[in-house]
Amino acid sequence: MDSTATSPLSVLPPLPRRMHPRLRLVPAVPRMSVVVVNYLCWHDTATLVRQLRTTPALRHGAAEIIVVDNDSPWHPLIPRLRRMPGVSLRRWRGNRGFARAVNEGVRLSRGDWILLLNPDMSLEPGFLDKALARAEELAAADTRTGILGFGLRNADGGRQRSAGPFPTLASSLTRLLLPRPWRKYYLRSSTACRPVDWVTGCCLLVRRTCWDDLGGLDGDFFLYYEDVDLCRRAREHGWTVWHEPGLSATHHHPLHARRVPAHLRLVTRHALLTYARKHWPAWQTRVLAGIIRIEAWWRRRQAWQRGDTLRAGLFDSLGRMVGDFARGRIAAAGRRLLRVVRRREEWREALSNHRHPQP
Repeated sequence: MDSTATSPLSVLPPLPRRMHPRLRLVPAVPRMSVVVVNYLCWHDTATLVRQLRTTPALRHGAAEIIVVDNDSPWHPLIPRLRRMPGVSLRRWRGNRGFARAVNEGVRLSRGDWILLLNPDMSLEPGFLDKALARAEELAAADTRTGILGFGLRNADGGRQRSAGPFPTLASSLTRLLLPRPWRKYYLRSSTACRPVDWVTGCCLLVRRTCWDDLGGLDGDFFLYYEDVDLCRRAREHGWTVWHEPGLSATHHHPLHARRVPAHLRLVTRHALLTYARKHWPAWQTRVLAGIIRIEAWWRRRQAWQRGDTLRAGLFDSLGRMVGDFARGRIAAAGRRLLRVVRRREEWREALSNHRHPQP
């Protein structure tokens, strides 16, 4: 995209001559709301917020930042974030999942456009102004423009996949043969902005009218696949999902570049089963559940042979969670997942206190 594109701030009227030169016209309602969900990553969140606050949109009141914390322990950066102009911080007691935290952030926001950002993101200079200008340009040409995704970069500058086709049972199984970065996403050879099936939620711009029409993210998703579901529902409701690779952001810690611990496998499998139950034929969901149940049995067996009782217990929980899905006990499956997540949080806190005893 041409970096000389007109900034959305240029539509603001000039300052009256009698006004003090240091004063600025601040829009009564920001045009963009940036929603960031924090969980055990206060340093990343604070770094991103400081970077955002240097942009013209934040300095002149055309954008705001909403941070929702999913029950992270207290940190010295919390009061600093609360004191920052243009930043609102909401802390929850209890981890309710990413989707519900995003919905809370959007509920507290006021902008016509909502930018969802992961804490481990870095933006190029002027990204907010350019993204807003591009979104409004698309909305003027296509009144059903609802969602806009962007190009992604790795920390070393390499391209990172950021859009994909809607998953099916066949594609989910065959893509297991591909490298992890290619399983969920695909990379178009063209650099042109165009409609796509879905774009990743780590850097996703949503029109508020589209968001309200869809009712936000589905809270049944604890983490992962909520972005795919949102884009699918948007297209079903007649909204257009765009991918603009001409604007890019850096995603430092994507899931496919990290080792997947046992508890995170429960989260990803729960997300895929939730998506399948909503969008696939019932028989395909049953097949998927059977495959995941076999995986849980095999991994539990391997963990027992190694004497790793913790991992064996986690994969036993995975098998039981799949059984809940198979019996139609969706709420029970969600509660089982929450128990696993909370036990891990308690274990992490106990280990931290052991290593760093309180005075």
